[in-house]
Amino acid sequence: MEFALERIAEALERLAPPPPPPTDWLTAPAYVWESERARPVPVLDALPLEALHGIDAQARAVRGNFARLAHGAAAHDVLLWGARGMGKSALVRAAVADVQKNGGALALVQLAPGTLPTFPALVAELAEQARAFVLFIDDLGFGADGRAEMLALRSLLDGGVAPRPAHIRLAVTANRRAIVEREDTSATIHERDERDDALALADRFGLTLGFHPADKDTYLAILAGYLAPLGLSFDPEEAMAFAIQRGNRSGRTALQFATELAGRAGLTLSS
Repeated sequence: MEFALERIAEALERLAPPPPPPTDWLTAPAYVWESERARPVPVLDALPLEALHGIDAQARAVRGNFARLAHGAAAHDVLLWGARGMGKSALVRAAVADVQKNGGALALVQLAPGTLPTFPALVAELAEQARAFVLFIDDLGFGADGRAEMLALRSLLDGGVAPRPAHIRLAVTANRRAIVEREDTSATIHERDERDDALALADRFGLTLGFHPADKDTYLAILAGYLAPLGLSFDPEEAMAFAIQRGNRSGRTALQFATELAGRAGLTLSS
């Protein structure tokens, strides 16, 4: 009987897949953290930093902060808030890629949705690595589920007995202006509580940058910035009609219209 049990155990071991190898945190430009392990991303999907138009001041601030982080100097956690489609997420990726291109020992780690509870385990893995890391939380939520996420993130930013190492910093994007608004006397008690939670979170970021909706001139300037390298011109009225159809004037809308015009001309936008 004992021999039979041993044979069954050996057979089960042969059927079981081998444990995944430990993550090599020093080679890939980016990773996705999926609660228990990281998935390397061999090519970071990022536009050249100079291709992001209309957000020059924000780009300088984020790029400079990430460069300091990569070279072992003090750096901030970063909160990018404001209008959708104005390049918040694209800027995080582009700034990391630009620092990497210039020799900075830096990697981007995007946290998949629902992985905040395993944040301490991720930090523990990264703590001993000879590389700097930007932990990226894209599109921080609001509402009932988002409030719990905000409170969890606030607790993590506060730290604990074991502080977060200086070579690990966060970059968070949020589409809601309420995360930094401080006065709204017309709000309900629930809305004020949510706003206060958001403010308490925002206060914990050393670098907080707003992204505002593009006016007509800015939208057209962004569009021109995408098309000029291709030698393409555009009709401003058609560009505005496209924005109205999409429901907003933003950097994303400008890129979409530039893609349309480049495609008509048989060209490809540089990436």
